[in-house]
Amino acid sequence: MNTATYTIEPLGYLATPFADKFGIPRQPRLAPHAIGTLKLLPPFNRAECVRGLSDFSHVWLQFVFHEVAGQWSPTVRPPRLGGNTKVGVFASRSPFRPNSLGLSLVELIKIDEQDGITLHFAGVDLVDGTPIVDIKPYIPFVESLPDARSGFVSGAPEQLQVVFSAEAELQISHAEIPHLRELISEVLAQDPRPAYASDPYRIYGVRLYHFDVKWRCDGVTAWVDSLTPIYKPVAPPVTEGES
Repeated sequence: MNTATYTIEPLGYLATPFADKFGIPRQPRLAPHAIGTLKLLPPFNRAECVRGLSDFSHVWLQFVFHEVAGQWSPTVRPPRLGGNTKVGVFASRSPFRPNSLGLSLVELIKIDEQDGITLHFAGVDLVDGTPIVDIKPYIPFVESLPDARSGFVSGAPEQLQVVFSAEAELQISHAEIPHLRELISEVLAQDPRPAYASDPYRIYGVRLYHFDVKWRCDGVTAWVDSLTPIYKPVAPPVTEGES
C-alpha cells in the first residue's frame, strides 16, 4: 500500500466580496456579480503560466476549504434536503471533506499582466482569502452533460424576491462599489438562512465587502433593511476604467 503524503502549494489567495461563510452562494455562478481576483504568487506569476488561458471563457478553480480543514465527517446534512437527512460525504459538496479540497466553475473576465499576473473572475462562491491550488480551463464538449443524473439536486432552487428599504437604497447609492445592489439581490435571492429558520422577524446579517447587510425573510421575500459598515473591509474589485 502506498502511504505517501503530498504537499500542495497555493498559487495565490482569492479576493472576494464574502467576508465570512454565511451568505456565500452554495454553488458557483448563482451570483454573477460576485467578482473575485487572484494575484498569482511566485513562481507562478509568469506570463508563460497563463499563455492561451484567455481563449477560454470559464475555468475550474481547485481550492482548499481552509476555514474547516481537518474537520471532516463521513456523513453530512445537505441544505437541499432540509438539513435533516444525511448522505455520505462523497455524495455531497460539503466543505467537511477528508482532504478539504473543492472545485468551483467561474467565468474568466480578464487577465491583467501589468504587475505580475492577476486573474479576474465572475460568479465566485468562495470566502475572501481562499487558497487556490490549481486552475484548469473548462471544456464544454466533455464537461457539460445535460442528461446526467443529479441525485437529490433536482434543479435550481426557488429564489426569493428581494426588496430594499429606502434607507438601504440610499446607503447603496453612496457606497461607490460597482453592482453592489445586484450582488446583494443575487446573494439573498438564494435564501442563505439555515434550513430550520422560520422566524420572519429575525434580523440576519450578510457581510459583503465592508458592509454588514441587515435583512429579514418571511420565506417568500427578503427585506433588506440597512447596510452597516464593518471595521475590516474587503476591497472592492477594480474593473475596466476604474482606479
